[in-house]
Amino acid sequence: MTKRSAAVAGLVLAATAWTVTPALAWNCPVQLKAAEAAITKAEAMKLSPEAKALLEESKKLAAQAKAHHSDAKAKIDHANAMWKAKAALAQAEAVAAISTP
Repeated sequence: MTKRSAAVAGLVLAATAWTVTPALAWNCPVQLKAAEAAITKAEAMKLSPEAKALLEESKKLAAQAKAHHSDAKAKIDHANAMWKAKAALAQAEAVAAISTP
């Protein structure tokens, strides 16, 4: 590889890394929207007491994810928002799986 092609490859890599990092932070609203949609779907179902408790936990995680995102001061805040939104989505989907329409 020549010096010039190595320099171009380095610039492309740096530009890609620079643009991908902010994009991850802005993925929080997408994850939150998915979790909220799953929660809404689960709320419309017949829920057992266990499912109701799981749904309440899902709602709490979604609210915490929203707070982490809106109050974010660092990347870790967005990371916390992402995992809590994903956990809320998983729990809401589990509620739907154990409930009847």
